[in-house]
Amino acid sequence: MAGAGQYSGLIMMAVFFGIFYFLLIRPQQKKNKDIQKMRSGLQVGDEVITIGGVHGKVLNIKDEVLTVEVGADKLKLQVSKWAVGSVKEK
Repeated sequence: MAGAGQYSGLIMMAVFFGIFYFLLIRPQQKKNKDIQKMRSGLQVGDEVITIGGVHGKVLNIKDEVLTVEVGADKLKLQVSKWAVGSVKEK
């Protein structure tokens, strides 16, 4: 019976790691995958919101840089693709 006590701590650590993985790590990986899919699917004409809160319309996409039209005066901003937080529903 002395051997059972030695493994109980190891088993508890494995259980805690499993819980930690399924409650924190896995959902975060899924969220990151969804965001990456959204950013790679951006198209000219999409209405986007940057992580900084800027709302605009995509005018041009070149590699990892977007040209976004902002405001009534049609100001053009260049932002990195990673800075897009979400795409507005059409």
